[in-house]
Amino acid sequence: MREEIRDAHERRFVLLAVCCAAAAMPLTFTGPAVALPAISRSLGVDPIALNWVTNAFMLTFGSSLMAAGAMADSFGRKRVFLGGLAAFLLFSICLAFAGDIVWFDALRALQGIGAAAAFSGGMASLAQQFDEGERVRAFSLVGASFGVGLAFGPIASGLMVEVFGWPAIFVLVVALAGVSLAFGAVFLRETRDPDAAGLDWRGAARFTAALTCLTFGILQGPESGWSHPFVIAMLAAAVLFFLAFWQIEQRVARPMLDLTLFRYPRFVGVQLLAAAPAYGFVVLLILLPVRFIGIEGMSAVAGGRMMIAMSAPLLILPIVAGLLTRWFAPAAICGAGLLLSAAGLFWLSRFPVGSEPVTLLAPLLLIGLGISLPWGLMDGLAVSVVPKERAGMATGIFSTTRVAGEGVALAVVTAVLSALTASNLGAEAGKNTVSMAQRMVTGNVADAALLSPQTSNAALLQAYGDAFSTLLWLLTGVTVLTAVVVFLFVGRGGEAVSGDEGDADAMPFDTVPLGEIGSSRTNL
Repeated sequence: MREEIRDAHERRFVLLAVCCAAAAMPLTFTGPAVALPAISRSLGVDPIALNWVTNAFMLTFGSSLMAAGAMADSFGRKRVFLGGLAAFLLFSICLAFAGDIVWFDALRALQGIGAAAAFSGGMASLAQQFDEGERVRAFSLVGASFGVGLAFGPIASGLMVEVFGWPAIFVLVVALAGVSLAFGAVFLRETRDPDAAGLDWRGAARFTAALTCLTFGILQGPESGWSHPFVIAMLAAAVLFFLAFWQIEQRVARPMLDLTLFRYPRFVGVQLLAAAPAYGFVVLLILLPVRFIGIEGMSAVAGGRMMIAMSAPLLILPIVAGLLTRWFAPAAICGAGLLLSAAGLFWLSRFPVGSEPVTLLAPLLLIGLGISLPWGLMDGLAVSVVPKERAGMATGIFSTTRVAGEGVALAVVTAVLSALTASNLGAEAGKNTVSMAQRMVTGNVADAALLSPQTSNAALLQAYGDAFSTLLWLLTGVTVLTAVVVFLFVGRGGEAVSGDEGDADAMPFDTVPLGEIGSSRTNL
């Protein structure tokens, strides 16, 4: 009895450690988004470099998750968790003292690698520490912790920026990571997969190279032109690296990404579901603070306060989504949520730049309400696709789809917004149209105006506002299409999915009981 009490006590502190890490993760991209205008004034105004403030973190985070999951299974989940947290903590501290935008971007990339290791190691450890029923509740609390960080991160970062300056946005990140590191070191037990064959280094290197080339090519396209040899070379290299990754994963005994899983429509549907919030929600976490603060001239605090309307539903609705599975199929809930989010996106597109902030709250809230429903079911739907022993790989696959999708979506959406803004500026802005659009996208209206003195501020804001509305229409259409596809794929019956080819014992999605469908969206 005394040993059981001690074990329960240790598990609580392990859960606290992972929850603190989960709460720190959203602060690492909402904070810099709110502080981007201040960072631009302090470190430099190059638009490509400023785009990498967010993309560098999301790129390395997304491309490292599968490798980190495999390392956790092979070399020890506690070791990977603590090592990742230590790196994440160190680079977060260094970011506060960065004096150059290039160094800042490089540190953001290193911070993303540490975050990937901490996330994969922590989530894989939870899967081992808790039994079936307890595991669902544990994952729910981690998801709620992530929601707290996402909901209050923008306003907290805004207050820090206004009172202490942009370097202060990393104070809370460092504090949460420090608490997580201390509790994890003391209470977490080491576990590993006895059948793991080590890290697939060749596959990891090619996957990372492919994502890097793809993101860099997309970001460079609006400035250099899509027919520029460098842009074409980057996109072609991305295709070649992805093909090389696919070939390697087919040959290795224990692949980093088990490609046989993609034979199952339900597994594919869950991956599409993981990517869905990228272009209907996550990109707005980056673009809207830039619009509110850089374009419309709100204070950092006011801009952060506006974002609460969109992110606050994540505190409650994911849990409600789990309860709704008593009466509705998960596919129906997810599809309905995405349709609600699409309605909010279209509604938001009706309000031009300069609208009264209070009029934007309802569409922002609707977007948040809609995305919170599938957000609450994603991890529960994904939890049965591989055996428990390969929890690191399961976390890696699902989270890589999610985060890599977010990074690529952000690069694509930024490029589209820049191209639309340049098109709206027209020939009257002169030869600097593209450069002006790039600066507008990063919230630097003053520098954009300097490039074309004959263009009024009103014309600049009109061009950006029309481009933003058009972008929201495009995102609305993509979200509606995704809702239909996810409903059809996730709602299919009959097939069981497992981590090993030929294993038909895994639980089908339509037979997963309510308690097994968690409310634990645990990442970007």
